[in-house]
Amino acid sequence: MTEVVHDTLLANGLLTAFVVVGGTMLVSSWVSARCTCGRVHGSAIAILIGLVAAAVAGGPRGVADLPLLSGVGLLGGAMLRDLAIVATACGVRPQEFVRGGAIGVVSLLAGLCVAFLMGGATAWACGYRDAVSITTIGAGAATYIVGPVTGTALGASSEVIALSIAAGLVKAIAVMIVTPFAASALGLKTPRAAMVFGGKMGTTSGVMAGLAATDPALVPYGAMTATFYTGLGCLLGPSLVFMIARTIF
Repeated sequence: MTEVVHDTLLANGLLTAFVVVGGTMLVSSWVSARCTCGRVHGSAIAILIGLVAAAVAGGPRGVADLPLLSGVGLLGGAMLRDLAIVATACGVRPQEFVRGGAIGVVSLLAGLCVAFLMGGATAWACGYRDAVSITTIGAGAATYIVGPVTGTALGASSEVIALSIAAGLVKAIAVMIVTPFAASALGLKTPRAAMVFGGKMGTTSGVMAGLAATDPALVPYGAMTATFYTGLGCLLGPSLVFMIARTIF
């Protein structure tokens, strides 16, 4: 019986991955509700569990290197990731987005500028002096998607790309955890405020989880501008930002 179950799970890798991820989210949601009273969203806990599992697995692709969990590589791949990001916009009311459009654009540009500057300054302080590394790490400070996209386009080393991903992950987890506690002080009570917040923070996963723990109705609005943030960062990082960095450094 055990062999039959094993062979079935092995032959249906993607379905197995859905079951594993679903079970992880179930456990994370339970821990969030029971141990943090919902103040730390289950997504943040799930990401921590995933990082620990990847470290324990030890392979270059984390748990996806295990034959039984090979489907996790597809489930966590770029195609389904981008589909999930785009799908976050489905709950947006167009009139609310148009009403806060100008503010959303300003928050996007300001958020990206601050992220690139802080990330670039950190790279410089850590001893990186070439424009490619500084731009890539700065892009990682924007999001863990913008970092590797920029690094790959510029031909950055795998070490620098890994650092950019790490910077983006730290930012995402920090936004997830801090947002519910800072929501009152930040005035996160309206769709417009959520759009500004998403544009300033940029990390789609962090913004979504943080707003979900604050007020689920605000999630689509924050996710909308955060998604634009990611796309704009992927465009500006390897082009305008890199040209500026190359001119300076």
